[in-house]
This record gives sequence, C-alpha cells and structure tokens, in this order.
Amino acid sequence: MLSSLRKLSILSSISSFKSPNSLRKFIITMDSSTTSSSKTSHRLFALSQQLRLYKPPPTPFDEDSDFEEQKLEESVGKVVSQVGFQESVTPVGVVQQTERFRPKRAAVLICLFEGDDGELRVVLTKRSSKLSTHSGEVALPGGKAEEGDASDADTATREAKEEIGLDPSLVNVVTCLEPFLSKHLLRVIPVIGILSNKSEFIPTPNVSEVEAVFYVPLEMFLKDENRRSEEREWMGEKYLIHLFDYEMDNKKYLIWGLTAGILIRAASVVYQRPPAFLEQNPKFKLPKVVDKNTTMS
Repeated sequence: MLSSLRKLSILSSISSFKSPNSLRKFIITMDSSTTSSSKTSHRLFALSQQLRLYKPPPTPFDEDSDFEEQKLEESVGKVVSQVGFQESVTPVGVVQQTERFRPKRAAVLICLFEGDDGELRVVLTKRSSKLSTHSGEVALPGGKAEEGDASDADTATREAKEEIGLDPSLVNVVTCLEPFLSKHLLRVIPVIGILSNKSEFIPTPNVSEVEAVFYVPLEMFLKDENRRSEEREWMGEKYLIHLFDYEMDNKKYLIWGLTAGILIRAASVVYQRPPAFLEQNPKFKLPKVVDKNTTMS
C-alpha cells in the first residue's frame, strides 16, 4: 500500500503532465518500479525465511555441551585461525586436562542486500591503516562483545553502527553461523542480517577504524574466479588459505583469511551449495597450554 506522502507526490507529478503520452510513460515507469521493488522484497523475504531455518552444527564450546574429559582431550577445540575455518572442522588441544578452553567472544555482521543487478551483495570495510592490528585489511563490520550486549546480534549490529553508521533498525537479523576463531583465539560469531532497503543506508565510516566501505557479490566466494590459494604449514600440518581479488570504483581489495573463510561459509549456506574449489581445512591441534600469547600463524 502506498504511503500518503507517496500518493501526494504521485498526484502532484500527474497534474504536471501536459500530454497523454508523457502521462503514459510516467505510469509505465511507476508500474515497472513497483513491480521491481515487489520482486526484490519477495526474494529477500524468501531468503530470510530460508536462513531462519538454518541451524549451525554444535561445537564443543557450546554452553549446553556436556563432554567427558576424555572426549574433550581427543576432540575439543574446533577453532579457526587467520586462515578462516569454522570451529566444527579444526581440532585444538585444551588448556589443561581438567579445564575447558573458553576463548573471548566477538561477532561480525554479514549484511546482505540486493544490488541493482539482482545479485546478493555483502557490506565490507577496509580497516584504517592507522590501526595497530590488521591495519589496512578487509573485514566484516564487528568487534568484541561488551557487557551490555544481550546477544551476538546486538554485538554485531552495535559495532556496525559504530564503524560505518549502519542503523540497527534497518537490519533484519535472520541467523548466526557456527563460530570461528581468529588468529589470536578470539571466538567470532558471524551474524547474518538482511538490509531490505539499501537506499536508506548512507555509510558514515568512523575514520579512526574504517578507511572505506564497499560491496561485494556474495556468490563470488563460491567461484574459482579471482581467487588464489596459498599453502601453509603449522605444527607439521598443511592447509590452504584463500585470497579473493576484487575491484570497485577503480580501487582494488584483497579479501582473505578469517573474512574470506566466513564468507565462503556464508555463501555456501545462502546458495545451498559448496564452493567450486578445494578448501583443505587444517587438522592440527594446539598445544595443551593456551595463554594470551598463543596464536595460530
């Protein structure tokens, strides 16, 4: 249903036409615009419904998990490093035999919208070159959980507002993916949200944190185009990290590591198919003792 303001705007426009042909063209344009908007809303609504049904696999760090210490010793940890693999695929050792490893929590926002070409796109940032960690790298909006955050969605949307000025009321949070772990063993929860009306979002980057805001087709992370991989080895185990090259407005961006790993997983869930390339997840375990200086490199 049209709002009163839009009705007045349309009536005002109609009264200004001086010929039937001009009026006819206006009506066709309005009808096309409404139909396109309707299709967009239907597609995003269907995607929202699909993603609400998604249930991430359980991990040994879940609060309601009840693992025997022997099982914990053998299989706990499922973490991700800078290479970007979900907890459910990568084993890690425990802090002590009688104590679970409990990493600190963070969340990132995978904000999806439909571009002019009909493709699903995701909002990404380029971190400020002045930051002490991961300076100049591409990242999803997000950060560490704070005491006042009621959920991972609160953390992700709060950080997105602080970093790029994205109003949380514009984002329809539909699901969370399984946790990932950063290079410094920070547990990262990817939160998927739908931005139905992209025109209402005008990026206002926090210059102390964000250098640029840009948008990338989500499906790109399932394709073997503009992608390369590098083999790494740690503790005797070989694995691949994936690097995606992307260009927008004559600016080149490199998306890799944890961000690439999260987006590969998100694209697999959204499009319900695996990537067209070998992921080769690691199978290594961390040392028994994990402290604040322990990293995965």
